[in-house]
Amino acid sequence: MNNEKKTPVRLRKECTVVVVIDLQERLIPAMREGEKVRAQAAKLVQGAELLGVPVLTTQQYTKGLGETVEDVKAAYAEFSYIEKSAFSAMADEGFADALKESGRGTVLLCGVEAHVCVLQTALDMLEQGYAVLLVTDAISSRKEMDEAPAVKRMIHAGVVPTTVESALFELLDNDSKSDVFKGISKLIK
Repeated sequence: MNNEKKTPVRLRKECTVVVVIDLQERLIPAMREGEKVRAQAAKLVQGAELLGVPVLTTQQYTKGLGETVEDVKAAYAEFSYIEKSAFSAMADEGFADALKESGRGTVLLCGVEAHVCVLQTALDMLEQGYAVLLVTDAISSRKEMDEAPAVKRMIHAGVVPTTVESALFELLDNDSKSDVFKGISKLIK
């Protein structure tokens, strides 16, 4: 048993990057609670934009699986994505380089499918020293029997669970009087 005391993961906007995995046109309709996931992911992206937190987005085999769903795309000030073919985004050199270039060590991770691309990306990020927070209300798989064990496995490996609302309010750094707070509050309501 490891008796080392873990340092708690605290979200700070200057240290955090949001990563959106494969919220694509042909995948989302097959996901359990796909509409909720896309709505929550859109809130997360809009909140990150308000807070000045960078967002990296992947698309898996765009030619076959389509573009990122329109309501999530619309949440970005300027939408762009990184094409990938590997399940783990970290296995894609373009993505890994973009993440490293962000200079951020804490990742807010969301997307699909929880038990494939999200899981493998999270595990690879942990191995490379990133602190990973899983946005549990903005992930999904086709079947709950795949999603639930994947979430447990990620948590057991060291990923910290959170939600869109919790993450966005934490990124505000306790400032409820700012204009950004008002914008985040509108998103959440």
